[in-house]
Amino acid sequence: MTAPISCADPAADDGEDRLPPARFAYDLPTWREITHLLANLPVALFGFVYVVVVLSTGAALTLTVVGFPLLAAGLMGSRQLGRLERARVGSLLGTRIDEPSPLPLHRTKGPLNRLWLILKDPVGWRTALYGLIRLPWGILTFAVTLTSLFVLWPVLPFLARGMANVDRAMTRALLSPSDELERRIAELESDRGVVVDTAAADLRRIERDLHDGAQARLVNLAMGLGLAKEKLLEDPDSAAAMVEEAHGEVKLALQELRDLARGIHPAVLTDRGLDAALSAVASRCTVPVKVTADLDARPAAAIEGIAYFTVSELLQNISKHSGARSASVDVWRSDGRLLIQVWDDGRGGARLDGGTGMRGLAERLDAVDGLFVVESPPGGPTTVTAELPWRDRTDAAGTAGTGTSVRGEGTPAGG
Repeated sequence: MTAPISCADPAADDGEDRLPPARFAYDLPTWREITHLLANLPVALFGFVYVVVVLSTGAALTLTVVGFPLLAAGLMGSRQLGRLERARVGSLLGTRIDEPSPLPLHRTKGPLNRLWLILKDPVGWRTALYGLIRLPWGILTFAVTLTSLFVLWPVLPFLARGMANVDRAMTRALLSPSDELERRIAELESDRGVVVDTAAADLRRIERDLHDGAQARLVNLAMGLGLAKEKLLEDPDSAAAMVEEAHGEVKLALQELRDLARGIHPAVLTDRGLDAALSAVASRCTVPVKVTADLDARPAAAIEGIAYFTVSELLQNISKHSGARSASVDVWRSDGRLLIQVWDDGRGGARLDGGTGMRGLAERLDAVDGLFVVESPPGGPTTVTAELPWRDRTDAAGTAGTGTSVRGEGTPAGG
């Protein structure tokens, strides 16, 4: 009798002879890409309507005064839409796009300058362009993805990956930060305004100090000497007293002129460098100050002057506001930067907006690519760190800083 023929069980075959079952990439990243593509239509529709209604209306009204502020507001809103789109692409597509640098509105003086800065913002205009061209692409991706969910679901993961890659490229091209040149141009334009305003403020201060100080004393001196001349023969004793009083006025006027010259650019800084100049200004502080300067060369005159006046202003703040018992000033060079650190053990609580001139110092340093950081918790201590770019001193500028000092700050003649 013939043995029954039995069908072979595939499960009994060797595992190496079996093919793995077909499987498509419907994993979590794929579902995120599908979600992103389906959301393209409402997002693109909102962006298109925003650009057409807000920006087009603002552009059309630029013939009137109202149009420019409306257009600027629309561009600022366009920046916010770009931020939301970058966040959506980062969360669903896993593509991180850096945020563009914010507009330096706080460093721009005047509402008209701020308005012009917003109107020429390349980030806002590129985001508006992104909103315009996204509508047809959003319609296409929504229709293809929705249809493929029911008809072409076996190949949908591959379609979703390809369309998502196009989205990634489009977002990088239009919503990435401006290139380095554009960013530097905006910063330099703002910094130029800060430098001009600072120079104008310094000139007004010098004019005020001359008018209210030395000039007034010299006028009184001229009047006193005129009265003494009239009484020289009639009342020699009174005339001598007037001359003595005029001599005192001369000394006071000379002292005020010296202080004013020191405020413009101290002679000790030109002759002996930053170490000696900081030691001199520290000796006038009401708090004991330890000065340490570790510099193997002198920086450019402009950098040296900014460093000096930064430390001088900080030491004045320590004398007036800190209530400290000791302070220190450290200056050194590191990696092409001039670093300054001013420390005190006072009450702390110093802020850039505290009304002690910190904001002005920060703006001055920022105008030359510097950095200004304040660490001052309540109760102290306070540490202020300033960084300036190191620029080598030219031979012409460095001539005065070599050799023996030929101009000091001695007592004026007649003192």
